[in-house]
Amino acid sequence: MGDPGLFTPNSVTWQMHGDPMMWVAGVRALYLQALHPRAVRGVMENSDFRRDAWGRLMRTADFVGTTTYGTTDAAERAGARVRKIHSMLGATDPHTGERFGVDEPELLLWVHCAEIDSYLHVLRRSGFPLTDAQADRYLAEHRVSARLVGLDPAAVPADRAELAAYFERVRPQLAAGADAGAVDDFLLRPPTHPLLVPARAVLWRRVAHLAYAALPPYAHELYGRPAPAPAVVTRRLRTTGAVLRHVPARVRWQLPPKHILRAMARLGPDVRPAPYKVGR
Repeated sequence: MGDPGLFTPNSVTWQMHGDPMMWVAGVRALYLQALHPRAVRGVMENSDFRRDAWGRLMRTADFVGTTTYGTTDAAERAGARVRKIHSMLGATDPHTGERFGVDEPELLLWVHCAEIDSYLHVLRRSGFPLTDAQADRYLAEHRVSARLVGLDPAAVPADRAELAAYFERVRPQLAAGADAGAVDDFLLRPPTHPLLVPARAVLWRRVAHLAYAALPPYAHELYGRPAPAPAVVTRRLRTTGAVLRHVPARVRWQLPPKHILRAMARLGPDVRPAPYKVGR
């Protein structure tokens, strides 16, 4: 076999990250991350996401795919690239006017926790089979991805209890200011070619609404926009998950960046990710 990478086919991460609901989870993560005023200010001052929405989305998907399914060397190089970029970027605190680096551990930890929590929450709620112990194992595994972006793994929540305590601790710092509002507007109506506007209204808007609805109640309160009842949201997540999972995996994995297909070519077809393999 070739190099299995940092997570390996035996990890919960390997099986989870091949699920199509990761796209909905990624949008939820963006909504949640935008509620940290300093974190979102760093994005607003240093990112071209409003002009290159698809490019930014694909770069994020490429990083997650590389670190999950790529070789150890490819994952380490991807992490080094992210750390180097972050080390050169700064932003201005919207309240104090203070300049800060976007690689501050506090900000990196918020982005990491919002992302990993979203992946875990959306997939479990949409029907991906994980026990509580496997969910804790997933969080522990992602101390590896936290290290890649510059965090001390020992300072990163390693189970659901630690993650819940972290969110409880950070909640007083969260707010939906003008920057969060701009992210909300962008996610509902991302720029697109005029011929694709109908598709945006039919397809993308549903994804954005579902991702927003899957946020925790305190996030809905901060954004000031209500969400359906939790039971309704869960039903919609499970329905969406069932529909997407009926699309043949080989068809889904043909979409860029094709990391899963490359991992299977490197390691053999038996390493294909699948929910039933989590318990092995």
